[in-house]
Amino acid sequence: MKPKVQPTGVEIPLSDDDLIVSKTDTKGRIVYANKVLIDVTGYQEEELLGIQHNIIRHPDMPRGMFKLLWDYIRNGDEYNGFIKNLCKNGSFYWVYTNVTPSYDASGNLIGYYSARRKCKPEALQVIEPLYRDMLSAEKRAGAREAIDASMAVLNSLLADKGVSYDELVCTLQD
Repeated sequence: MKPKVQPTGVEIPLSDDDLIVSKTDTKGRIVYANKVLIDVTGYQEEELLGIQHNIIRHPDMPRGMFKLLWDYIRNGDEYNGFIKNLCKNGSFYWVYTNVTPSYDASGNLIGYYSARRKCKPEALQVIEPLYRDMLSAEKRAGAREAIDASMAVLNSLLADKGVSYDELVCTLQD
């Protein structure tokens, strides 16, 4: 069961050298967490292993973004994006995330590998208001229509900018 953590609004700054790594099984349960992830989140390794990765999901994250992530990786594609995570003590940290499907020697999907690093501050000037708008659309739409409403906000931004999702996130982080 996911612990109830009250967000504090306190940001944990990541250094330019921090690389947060985790691996999950095909259901999103953590099978590996590196020391940086453990140190940043404040969880002990035994509190993370076998637990759904959403244990660190911040409530400021739109559901639409996780639908997009899962659409990518279930299709066998690599996902890149910006994610706000929640620490055990209620603080948060932003990461630029890369999630890649992981396969065994026979080509069978065995899970997902995620590497995360510090976001560029300029990227967050675009991402934070976008996510607020997406979350607001989700709340207005209600649970049943939340993801569609959220994705409509994202798709509108992409259309306005004339870019794909991948082009947007890669441009913001590079």
